[in-house]
Amino acid sequence: MALFRSGLLVLTTPLASLAPRLAPILTSAARLVNHTLYVHLQPGMSLEGPAQPQSSPVHATFEVLDFITHLYAGANMHTNLDIRILLTNIRTKNTFLPPPASSVQNLAHPPEVVLTDFQTLDGSQYNPVKQQLERYATSCYSCCPQLSSVLLYPDYEHGEPPVEPPVDPLPSTIRPSYPVARSPKQPVRGYSRGALGGTFDRLHNAHKVLLSVACILAQEQLVVGVADKDLLKSKLLPELLQPYTERVEHLSEFLVDIKPSLTFDIIPLLDPYGPAGSDPSLEFLVVSEETYRGGMAVNRFRLENGLEELALYQIQLLKDLNHKENEEDKVSSSSFRQRMLGKLLRPPHKRPELPSDLYVIGLTGISGSGKSSVSQRLKGLGAFIIDSDQLGHRAYAPGGPAYQPVLETFGTDILLKDGTINRKILGSRVFGNKKQLKMLTDIMWPIIAKLAREEMDLAVAEGKRVCVIEAAMLLEAGWQNMVHEVWTIVIPETEAVRRIVQRDGLSEAAAQSRLQSQMSGQQLVDQSHVVLSTLWEPHITQRQVEEAWALLQKRIH
Repeated sequence: MALFRSGLLVLTTPLASLAPRLAPILTSAARLVNHTLYVHLQPGMSLEGPAQPQSSPVHATFEVLDFITHLYAGANMHTNLDIRILLTNIRTKNTFLPPPASSVQNLAHPPEVVLTDFQTLDGSQYNPVKQQLERYATSCYSCCPQLSSVLLYPDYEHGEPPVEPPVDPLPSTIRPSYPVARSPKQPVRGYSRGALGGTFDRLHNAHKVLLSVACILAQEQLVVGVADKDLLKSKLLPELLQPYTERVEHLSEFLVDIKPSLTFDIIPLLDPYGPAGSDPSLEFLVVSEETYRGGMAVNRFRLENGLEELALYQIQLLKDLNHKENEEDKVSSSSFRQRMLGKLLRPPHKRPELPSDLYVIGLTGISGSGKSSVSQRLKGLGAFIIDSDQLGHRAYAPGGPAYQPVLETFGTDILLKDGTINRKILGSRVFGNKKQLKMLTDIMWPIIAKLAREEMDLAVAEGKRVCVIEAAMLLEAGWQNMVHEVWTIVIPETEAVRRIVQRDGLSEAAAQSRLQSQMSGQQLVDQSHVVLSTLWEPHITQRQVEEAWALLQKRIH
């Protein structure tokens, strides 16, 4: 069977019976689909008989909400699948609007294959169940013209379908705020308008649970706040966050796919309360275990301002069974950003003017980011290191190529008694003075670049395959034109200040002034091919560098 980019999975088994079999079903689907897998819930539907089956409403109960959560949780094992559970036919007990007239729903990625867990003794390629399945899929959704169909249980060697597993209620994952005992079959109430908020970076399955529950509860409009600006400053590795517009684009596509009958109002979230704290027409708020206290704070804020409390629906966190030592044990965007460290973010540059048998990395980062420690780790793995700071020392030394031009520009009062240039005095003149700084860099940067090229020739003579140019001002100097890839080390500015103060004995104000004269971490990352971070313990940095090096070897060989 060919591998399809997008597919539609029609689940016909009752949810409680289906839950224990979800893992093998998703595994089978993952072998056939490598991008988007839509899931359509139609428990109890039969694909046998002459009449074409019709889509029927599925009543929204807590069992349905729990099943959706468990399905998304199980999908975490299949990172190639973007799973989207379609909610068009799921109805709450007090749906305000009549069901829409039957029509074909357009999907962002038209399915190329339709799959089902429907059990039949005939698994042949042309059996009537497959034909019914294709007709049913195309009557509900926009599918590719050459739609294929697959039964996930066709191989009954002994002529009998598998034995049904015992029916156990699904573990509870949704908790309404009011202290009412709930049972799996208890209907879920519908509301006219509701809200939820989040960062929604690299939309993942935990996000999809929150969004799906909110879409089931809402009957007319859902307000979604997307964190931006000041609310992003405390995030881990904020430099790797998707831009706001990109996050909104992915979020909007997902929401329109799963429930197109809703009106979605996606707005930037600039404070902890957002519209949930001030919009009198909102009736509910969906939160996670982590943000439940924030939901309570929203309700206190509403009461203080004469507004009614919102009904809170708290969703359990999804556990990440594959998390690493320094990652959270829940499914989270911060873990996904950590997993981007060391990986290639954009295609490398082609540099035909560089030595053909030498691959050059430019290693940069703000002051205090750990460039020297990372370059030494790369040296231990076999890289030839060019330290631009050491080249600067050579250039400043008496008789060096920058010595006389610097004296002619800044005067002899910057000299020590032994005739060497006092770089601290020189630095105090140029830092904070853009004109003076440009005069110095116009002298130094071309000279250091020339020295670096001479070092590259030495690397080739030594038979080195990879050369690393370590330079804090790599991009400001325009030296990205001398490298195949730019690697940037990022750490929070507060940590950089702490390290600079400890290392150089500067005041916090002086350390911050130094950072302000450099490009920000975000500006560096925007022009980088690989990002690393020394924020964690040394052995984690070592593991990160080794992974980046291994990926580099695959690229250059």
